[in-house]
Amino acid sequence: MTKQWKPHSFRTKVILASMICIVFPTIIMLPIYNYLSKDAVQEQAILNANRELDLINGSVSKLFDDMLYITNFIQVDSELNAILKSKNAPQKEKQNQQEAYEQYLNDVKVLKTIDNITLVGEKSYVTILLTNGKTYANYPNSDYEARNMFHEPWFDQLDNISGYESVWIGTQPTVFESEKKESPYQISVGRTLRSENSKIYGYVIVTMMENKIRDVLKSRDRSETVFMMSEENRILSHTDKEKIGNLFTEFEEANNFGDTEIVRLSGEEYLMSKKQTTFKEWTLISLIPYERAVFKLNSIFKNIYLIQIVLFVVFSIILTYLLKTLTNPLVKMGKVVERVENGEMNARTGIRNDDEIGRLSASFDHMLDRINEMIEEITDTQVKKREAELDMLQAQINPHFLFNVLNSIRMKLLHKRDRESAEMISSLSKLLRMTIDKDKGMISLQQEIDMVTDFVRIMNMRQKEKAVLKVDVSPEVHDEKIPRFVLQPIIENSMIHGLNQSAGLINIQSFTDGQYCIIEVEDDGQGMDTQELSRLKERVRQTAYTDIPDPRKKKGFSSLGLANVYQRLWMTFGGTFRMGIESIPGKGTKITLYIPIQGGEQ
Repeated sequence: MTKQWKPHSFRTKVILASMICIVFPTIIMLPIYNYLSKDAVQEQAILNANRELDLINGSVSKLFDDMLYITNFIQVDSELNAILKSKNAPQKEKQNQQEAYEQYLNDVKVLKTIDNITLVGEKSYVTILLTNGKTYANYPNSDYEARNMFHEPWFDQLDNISGYESVWIGTQPTVFESEKKESPYQISVGRTLRSENSKIYGYVIVTMMENKIRDVLKSRDRSETVFMMSEENRILSHTDKEKIGNLFTEFEEANNFGDTEIVRLSGEEYLMSKKQTTFKEWTLISLIPYERAVFKLNSIFKNIYLIQIVLFVVFSIILTYLLKTLTNPLVKMGKVVERVENGEMNARTGIRNDDEIGRLSASFDHMLDRINEMIEEITDTQVKKREAELDMLQAQINPHFLFNVLNSIRMKLLHKRDRESAEMISSLSKLLRMTIDKDKGMISLQQEIDMVTDFVRIMNMRQKEKAVLKVDVSPEVHDEKIPRFVLQPIIENSMIHGLNQSAGLINIQSFTDGQYCIIEVEDDGQGMDTQELSRLKERVRQTAYTDIPDPRKKKGFSSLGLANVYQRLWMTFGGTFRMGIESIPGKGTKITLYIPIQGGEQ
């Protein structure tokens, strides 16, 4: 355990880094989440309260709509108005039987109309008062004498309205004997009936019991209090009927707040919502203790909070276990490396997973196998090397002795006036000296030209028909450095393959365009067809991705080949070097080298 959890182990660093990436975001996010959830809870509670109050407001508005519908119908129905106007007109003291019967039918029609329009919706009490004292109602006189409404304190307000204006009479004690027990309060709306000259000939009063509204105000949440308040801050309807008619003094400061806010009333926080009714300056107010309003939402968020903490702990444990499992191969590799450091070269990891660690372990084991093989090979090579050194000491020939002998032969040939043979030996001596001198990796272009001149001279002595070498090199590129033996393979190919060892012309031109040293080698030999030229270009192009042949392992100069030239120049100058190959059957081949100007000694 101490080794697994030592402070600087890779496993510890990975686990600590992973835990930090989990712990710090969690530590930061949990308070932020708590803060945001608090706002979210408050917003959701307000939204819920508004939604509930909107539903209540819609139901209350529906009750008031039904009352207005009755007043509108009575006010605009032409047949009913005609009957009511005739009833309000002065009547004959004596009526015949036919007139009396028509009057009776009209009264029945009015009462039937009132009954029909009150069938839909909640029960309403409709009273029609004519200015001559005639009354119509959908309730019996024993329940309430309709003419008593003329003496109600609010009745005078009806004379001050016109058209479709209405007077809403707030909560009043119930006047109907049959309703007093169940609903001690009532709410009414009144309108005037006017003739064509706007003269009032009657009144319509529609009354609804307050308990119908109270039933609507009852919320599903018993902790919620909903009531309707007049513009004078008097309670018109309340879930607690004992408070109806009282002034809203206990929460008088509520009027100073917006539609939905959290307010402190009588030392306690409430979620208060207010909605204005459609037909009157009456206000629906909902009061819910704030703690109760957010209780369920808080419980949800607290549970989520707790689940997050539990999940964090569980996943931290799982992550630690997984990281330890995943890093076991690394720990094993570390132990094997320590054993190898101590000289146990036969130690192996033995890990063969399909992931990167498995491939790394396999490569490491393979490397150890190769190291052991190389140790054996080096040991064997050292033994053989010492044996070879002894053999070389016995058979060594001093190169200077060889050059001196060649020079002596050349001098004797000159003495015998065999100048051609002497020049051949001189050229051979130069070529041998250039081949043996391993220190000259890069030579000047002029030196390369001199070397290929000697090479052509030697080749011409081997052939019956001689090739003519024509050289045109600009002085600006004489000192440009190139790898040695890059022109010789091209010249050799031209003489052997291009001229086919026959007489012909080989032309070497070199000049500069400021960026490249351009070397052109052109012969007038047999050339190549299109297919053969394409194959040659493809072989040359692929040369950049193959191993460079070692010229020291080849016999003779011609075995280097054109591909080797391209590869050597490409490895020396990189992608900036280019080689062009052109050939026309029967006319010859042209090789163009574009060597970047180096601008200095290599």
